[in-house]
Amino acid sequence: MKVDQKGHTTVIKDTQGNVGSFLEKVTNEYGSFKNHNLVLDISSDKDVSLDQILSFLSLSNKHRKAKKSFVIVVNDFDFNEVPDEMIVVPTLLEAHDIIEMEEIERDLGF
Repeated sequence: MKVDQKGHTTVIKDTQGNVGSFLEKVTNEYGSFKNHNLVLDISSDKDVSLDQILSFLSLSNKHRKAKKSFVIVVNDFDFNEVPDEMIVVPTLLEAHDIIEMEEIERDLGF
């Protein structure tokens, strides 16, 4: 797990290729990330399933309830399968764009 913090956003990259253990590590260390927008980068993992993405749902809901952005980066995935309450994108650039847009919406009171 590689953690990179820039401003109000923390990018956490899975370096082991195991979504389950990555989720466990992020959940265990959540207290140190909870005040930042989060980008979870699992793009290096091959064949990520919808069930694996959905395993992040409770963490995503908890984080978004605290008025912070929560974005997952995955390559080669059918993004139409993801429920509306989760944000899953194919690149880190798109993740940062989403966070920027959500920050503007929060500033405007949406």
